[in-house]
Amino acid sequence: MDLDLRKAIEDERDYMVSLRRELHRFPEVSSDEFHTREILLRELEALGAEVEKIDGTGLIVRIEGKEPGPCRVIRADMDGLPVAEEDNLRGKKVCVSENPGKCHACGHDAHMAMLMGALRVLLEYREHMKGTVLCCFEEGEEYNTGVDKMLSALSKYPVEACFSLHVYAELDSGRIDISPGPRMSGMVGIGFHVIGRPGHGSRPDQAVNPIVPAAHIITQLDSAFNGQLSAEEPVTLGLCVFEAGEAPNVIPESAYIAGTARYFSPAEGDKALEIVKRIAVNTADSYRCRVDFAERNRIILPPVINDAGIAGRVKRGVSELYGDGAIGTCPPWFASESFSLYLEKYPGAVGFLGIRNEACGSGAPHHNGRFDIDEDVLPLGAAAHLAFVFGE
Repeated sequence: MDLDLRKAIEDERDYMVSLRRELHRFPEVSSDEFHTREILLRELEALGAEVEKIDGTGLIVRIEGKEPGPCRVIRADMDGLPVAEEDNLRGKKVCVSENPGKCHACGHDAHMAMLMGALRVLLEYREHMKGTVLCCFEEGEEYNTGVDKMLSALSKYPVEACFSLHVYAELDSGRIDISPGPRMSGMVGIGFHVIGRPGHGSRPDQAVNPIVPAAHIITQLDSAFNGQLSAEEPVTLGLCVFEAGEAPNVIPESAYIAGTARYFSPAEGDKALEIVKRIAVNTADSYRCRVDFAERNRIILPPVINDAGIAGRVKRGVSELYGDGAIGTCPPWFASESFSLYLEKYPGAVGFLGIRNEACGSGAPHHNGRFDIDEDVLPLGAAAHLAFVFGE
């Protein structure tokens, strides 16, 4: 890259820090990001950017290069979490949520700030840019409430490639991992009711207690996942909800079980879902119960699988801008991402941007009130977006 993109993005450092802090102070949960959108629109209108408002709270910013070329997507997510803010691993944070019971505990405030920083540079350098860049701010990533709207809005464009970043608490600050292949897990949704027949707790023979088969289903699933899935393809089972009954002397009519399984191999994900259905139905039937599956009992998200060509191009571009020392490596992440649905339609990649820094207290797990980021990484993350656009 002949352009001095590193200087251009470093010049945006203070802007990105300031915007990140403003967004952090006013977190909003999935599909409620109305004030967040107003902040972004204020900034975009000041730049004279071409903005499309998506149904809900999402935005697409279209930047046209001087020369013809490919149409590419860069995406950032917008939502916070219903998690109360706490101190970070060292003490007081430089910025805290002003919305009680909500905070940016996954770094989406940083994602928006980095995309805005990169967007400002792209507008400045668009005469040197080929093709079209669509900067997408997606609502509701945590609960997958915005991805379908965004993909529908993108369907009118001839998109050829896509890229997204995620800050990552298990990678040191100043490092970015842009590896090919499986990088984030797919998600099997688990949710079903075991239906029996209610009755008095003193006469279980006159009722059909759904709690007993539900308990057996849980232990059978744990055993089946260990014995019936490939030992070479990791799949995790997390059963997190078991609800049944309200009184100690009343046998309830139903018991509810819910959770997720996470996987990297689509074949193993399909197998895991089949195991859940088969064991739930057969175990319930042996106790004279039936199973009603909830809508969530399905493959909710595929895994994030990075395209080797795009991952390599971004990695080379980041190395050119920040040196080989900026490239890090880390294992695949068992979290799931709505961006995987973009990757089913377009070749692309997700980069992991390290934020772990003992000196500033960052490195607590995601979705945790103590989660925090190292703001010094914002230029490196924005540079990855530019590497995606200008890299070769």
